[in-house]
Amino acid sequence: MEVISSKDRQILQDLAKKQFMFSQSEQMQQLRQEWTDHNDCHGKRPMITVELGTFAQDVIPDLLKCEGELARSIEWDLHSNIVNHELFHDDSIVKDYIPIDRFTKFVPFDIPIQIDHVDNSVGHHFVEVIHDLQQDFHLLKPSTFSVDTQKREQTLALYHDLFDGIIPVKVAGSALYAVPTQDIVHIMSMENMMFSMYDYPDEFHQMMSQLTDDYLAYFQFIADNGLLLPTTQDEHLAQGSYSFTTELPNQSVWETRPFTTKDVWGFMDSQETSGISPDMYEEFIFPYYQKICNCYGLLSYGCCEAVDPIWENCLSKLKNLRKISISPWCNEEFMGEQLQGKRIVYQRKPSPSFLGVGSTLEEDKLREHIRKTVHAAKGCTLEFSQRDVYTLGNTYQKVARYVEILREECENF
Repeated sequence: MEVISSKDRQILQDLAKKQFMFSQSEQMQQLRQEWTDHNDCHGKRPMITVELGTFAQDVIPDLLKCEGELARSIEWDLHSNIVNHELFHDDSIVKDYIPIDRFTKFVPFDIPIQIDHVDNSVGHHFVEVIHDLQQDFHLLKPSTFSVDTQKREQTLALYHDLFDGIIPVKVAGSALYAVPTQDIVHIMSMENMMFSMYDYPDEFHQMMSQLTDDYLAYFQFIADNGLLLPTTQDEHLAQGSYSFTTELPNQSVWETRPFTTKDVWGFMDSQETSGISPDMYEEFIFPYYQKICNCYGLLSYGCCEAVDPIWENCLSKLKNLRKISISPWCNEEFMGEQLQGKRIVYQRKPSPSFLGVGSTLEEDKLREHIRKTVHAAKGCTLEFSQRDVYTLGNTYQKVARYVEILREECENF
């Protein structure tokens, strides 16, 4: 492993000190309580986060000071832990520890994903392995899963050496994650997936059933390895949110007994089936999704797909549903009516075009966009998760103004 120079080491330790200082502030203590109240559906205001990862290249490189490759990668992660709080002033949490990944791996159908990338672009193409589901069905092997204990221990040792006495280092949990339709598109393309429902319905059901059982086996594997960790604090909950809640077992319970999937948050979505009818979703997708969803303690559902067409016959039946994505393609008013007074978070994903297009913020149009949401979500527990912004036009300062406008419109309402 690359040796980190004393100069780079000092830079990293100074950043870690800053992270811990932020994490101990009175503001951060208040935010933790607000997130807990929010996820338990008795909060006093909408929570707001901006997902950094997709546009981090517009912000973090100018902040880097380390020279070594390994040190720069760690420095990038440390900046990622504090940039939202320091520069954007949203409701992101600064952790009071350095999280280390569990280093588990799940390979659906034991088929490695092949991707053709476009140079200097986010554009890419998944190479089909399954061309004809009936003829190629023999290629769908049992999914494989593993844990890289050696890599986890090496990473822990490195971070303990760097940061002991400055900030705690620990293996951190996160919500369980299962997106079977994405896995299928990755190996057979979206067009092929959709035609297969018509051409080979029996094989399609068999494929979905196999993958569902494989996910449940993978979750049990995580539990058997002692890596099913609590998700009641600032652990990652997919789609730009946090796991804070009083309704699942916390760390003190975990220390007394092994956890099951019913003790933690889980996430699912099905963007890939936006092009099929609600009836087909109900027949070919939902029975398998429901089986996985039912194994979680609390559920967060959805990404960019519109959830309103499949709400009544499908998603409304998920008894542990706590957050649902209201994307730019969703009928906001309908979902507001459905969620009003319910203990389900209306997790709004505003259009990314306001931050992602141009160098200046179109404030009037943004306010109109947000007002529509706050009116639609009247009587709901509202959360804003800004995602899918891939560039800021080198003007990251507009993110703080964006957050400020969201807060103003929520307060005005």
